[in-house]
Amino acid sequence: MSDARVHRTVHEVIAEAPAGVLYGLIADATRWPLFFPPCVHVEQLDFDGTRERLRMWATAGDTVKSWISSRRLDVQRLRVEFTMDVPAAPARTMGGVWTVEPLGDRSRVILEHSFTVDGDDPAAVAWIEDVTAANSSSQLDRLAELARSWTRLDDLVWSFEDTIRVNAPAELIFEFLYQAEDWPAELPHVTRLDLVEDEPGVQLVSMGSMSIDGGAHSTESVRICFPAAQRIVYKQTRTSPLLTAHAGEWAIEPDETGVNLTARHHVLLDEDSIERVLGEGTDAVAAGHHLRDALGQAGLSVLRYATQYALGAVRVL
Repeated sequence: MSDARVHRTVHEVIAEAPAGVLYGLIADATRWPLFFPPCVHVEQLDFDGTRERLRMWATAGDTVKSWISSRRLDVQRLRVEFTMDVPAAPARTMGGVWTVEPLGDRSRVILEHSFTVDGDDPAAVAWIEDVTAANSSSQLDRLAELARSWTRLDDLVWSFEDTIRVNAPAELIFEFLYQAEDWPAELPHVTRLDLVEDEPGVQLVSMGSMSIDGGAHSTESVRICFPAAQRIVYKQTRTSPLLTAHAGEWAIEPDETGVNLTARHHVLLDEDSIERVLGEGTDAVAAGHHLRDALGQAGLSVLRYATQYALGAVRVL
């Protein structure tokens, strides 16, 4: 409908960091799962230095939505314009702009949205307005938090991976990783796991597990599964201690002679909890090394059990 009413929303925050720092966080969308609570996963489809296309997954209320967006990055004006090429229902069109305004040592970040809904259905309009308000506030609040620690951000953000080489069927390894509801019977450190998959390939997971030091904790995650590519990416929506955010990936890469299995992790440390969890005097670097060891061991353990499962299934066949 060409005459559909355009609805507009504007949200903003004052952040304690230079404008260039905040623009950089906004411009690098592939890191959004680590920085913005609603964002689950982002894949960059095209990029020419100024314009890019992204496939994005994010929580929207109690659901997970996916769409393709086009963005125009304007570093001179500190603006990022975006348009959903394929909007997530019930939106018919959706677009907007991020703007960063320098205020000396501080900055104002403004996030604007405009959208239309088929038939201008009041319930659909209200739902989009509510979700947009919640997600915009969450993103801007997190930007303000990151701004307060921007000089220490390099010590708080960690990315690492572990790879093992195995000779086992890749399809059966993926089956083990995909069917996570069976993990309590297969993995010693998993005590409980509830999985909901209302949409194929989009899994909501609640898990109880034991850490390497014997502590028990619970996490909740959204997992996006790509069977054809034999990949599963995930974002914890409820993290374990020490973490503000945790995103990762299970990747299976077969070739002529075997299979490479990789567990990837991207984490943002919770600076305020470091000494409380690890003891007085522990700094972010020491906490990062601790997590690298703990998460690395846990990830490798899952990959080894997945390999045992695949080899056992082959012997049964």
